[in-house]
Amino acid sequence: MEGQTSKVPGCKVVLLGDSGVGKTCIITRFVSSSFEANINSTNGASYCTKMVKYEELGKNLLLDVWDTAGQEKYRSLTKYFYKDAAVVILVYDITRKDSFDNMQNYWYNQLLENCGKDIVLGVAGNKCDLFESEEVDEKEAREFADKIGAIFELTSAQNNTGITEIFEQVGHKYLDPNFQQKIK
Repeated sequence: MEGQTSKVPGCKVVLLGDSGVGKTCIITRFVSSSFEANINSTNGASYCTKMVKYEELGKNLLLDVWDTAGQEKYRSLTKYFYKDAAVVILVYDITRKDSFDNMQNYWYNQLLENCGKDIVLGVAGNKCDLFESEEVDEKEAREFADKIGAIFELTSAQNNTGITEIFEQVGHKYLDPNFQQKIK
């Protein structure tokens, strides 16, 4: 009908992980197609939005993307920002084994305690442009992602590798729970 507008569905997407893994850079690259190497750590949380078109589904999805602080001093506050998330992307730095261990043992457990059961999960192995300094084996990371039913993507905010893909795939899975990850 003329004059009527249809509401575009939206979903809250939260990135979780240690400080310095590149959550802010991933979001900045996704939303504004830019990269800044020297970004300050996030204090508490911040968010932005981006519309993603799923032509094969005939749908658009408005992603409310939340950037959470990874510093330990903000951890008690951070859980309030991802409590009602529909999608969580766990981020680790491929050059820091401790960030991968914390993703599995702290951040994943936190989202289990604080989020609903029908959440769509993603795992981003960030800074893949630094492959020569890799401390986390891709196979180990993929196995963890498979175990928790998550979309897995190696990403580089600096080189714009895998950034759009992970957001599009978690959004697709949100719209279509039967969606299977596109393996390269």
